[in-house]
Amino acid sequence: MNGLLDAIIQGVLLGGLYALFATGLSLMFGVMRLVNLAHGDLIVLAAFVILTVTEKLGVDPFAAVLLAAPILFAIGFGLQHVLLNRTLGRDLLPPLLVTFGLSIIIQNGLLQMFSADSRRLRSGAIETASVSLGGDIAVGVVPLLTLVSAIAVIVVLNFIFYRTSIGRAFRATSDDLDVAQLMGIDVNRTFAMAMGIAFVVIAIAALYLGLRANFDPTIGPARLLYAFEAVIIGGLGSFWGTLAGGIILGLAQTIGAHIDPEWQILSGHLAFLLVLVLRPRGLFPRAID
Repeated sequence: MNGLLDAIIQGVLLGGLYALFATGLSLMFGVMRLVNLAHGDLIVLAAFVILTVTEKLGVDPFAAVLLAAPILFAIGFGLQHVLLNRTLGRDLLPPLLVTFGLSIIIQNGLLQMFSADSRRLRSGAIETASVSLGGDIAVGVVPLLTLVSAIAVIVVLNFIFYRTSIGRAFRATSDDLDVAQLMGIDVNRTFAMAMGIAFVVIAIAALYLGLRANFDPTIGPARLLYAFEAVIIGGLGSFWGTLAGGIILGLAQTIGAHIDPEWQILSGHLAFLLVLVLRPRGLFPRAID
């Protein structure tokens, strides 16, 4: 029984990581209706940016992400403003093709700069620190921080969307792009701001990816798959739904691994398929919330 309870707890904590992977993707789709095939590779790119900052400046990864976040915001803003805004429209194919090409460029660029060797972010004792819940069950501090960070990110995003002027612009462009333009909203700048914020979320996801596991330039597509599954399970455009989707995916994987280690990844995909069959629009299908 303790084993199953531990699997459930670890699944919820793993779900926090998947929710961080997925929240930036949910933000992009919710505001711009952009399906970003390079999302997983951007997470890996952000992990390498944080790694570079830690090595060059000799700072802790948690401090490095604070330094890297403005850089990534600027990259996201510029990428959307200069490139991706040109692809957006009624046809979904151009952004898919451009982001697919961007994914290939990022992977090969990272391979050229960092080689295929796997890396990891190091943060000292906190990596192995744990909190006992009684009995034989303990939770790691980093996984716990991951879940807390995922919840905090969603709370902050909801505040931005419902309590700020840029949030009103996000909602307006998401609801009706033509009317938003007629009301004087600079759509290109609004989309660029949304992408910049999404890149800050990507930086936070990259921090915990690097602290919890090894990463290399080729793992982006797998992170994209988990992000897509979490977003679709929760419901497109719903931040709290994305958190729920990440937790469901994490629970399915850890419970599957508890039954048989070989079932870990498969059980997550089966849970995704089951939700898709029963609720094709996800568990919480609504606009950004």
